[in-house]
Amino acid sequence: MSYKKRFDGREFDQTREIETKTKVIKRADGSAMFKIGDTIAYAAVYGPRELYPKFMQNPQKGLLRINYSMMPFSGSGERVRPGPSRRSREISMVIEKALSPVINLEDFPNAVVDVFIELPQTDAGTRCAGICAASMALADAGIEMKDMVSSVSVGRVDDKIVVDLCYDEEAYEDGPVADIHLAVIPSTGELTLLQMDGEISKQDLLKAIEMGKKACIKINEIQKKSLKENYISKDKEEKK
Repeated sequence: MSYKKRFDGREFDQTREIETKTKVIKRADGSAMFKIGDTIAYAAVYGPRELYPKFMQNPQKGLLRINYSMMPFSGSGERVRPGPSRRSREISMVIEKALSPVINLEDFPNAVVDVFIELPQTDAGTRCAGICAASMALADAGIEMKDMVSSVSVGRVDDKIVVDLCYDEEAYEDGPVADIHLAVIPSTGELTLLQMDGEISKQDLLKAIEMGKKACIKINEIQKKSLKENYISKDKEEKK
């Protein structure tokens, strides 16, 4: 059975509608909101600040510490149990690995940069939305970065390669599904994350990655535009 039309009517290479904001959490050093479809991620950055307890300090480099969390009633499936879980710890580690390549942690000896990611509403692609929000929040905090990181899911739904799977596509029962999460440094095209659930041929995997990279370049433009707009409005206020 062929997957002829997406559940929400999008083209196969099209992401869901994206909305972004920065400076959404006043007391954070940097913050951002990234919404893609019905998935919403908020990220707040605190630091760099001295790392405690002191035995964790490294005089040669700082620590990037990610805390990822989904609110109990955020998703379409079962209720998420509050508090840390094996899944949230794993995704926190995945996001840290995806963002670390663009941050020079040697600039922050004995220090930590804490990033808190909270998802109040989800419909697939949560770690990708978290990466995009965290990347924007780090830039908003003034952390020096080689580039922002952009992230999106791609995959196979039955016989089609698609970009940005929604929940209905992840749960598709009439054919095989492969769900792939990738993160990209747009200026170089390097992947900082590549994870997959399901099975896919090598040819289709390469096609999916290429489609994902193109989508990430478009997402990166939206991320940069949001940051620029924030500082343009700030300059206008200061000149009044």
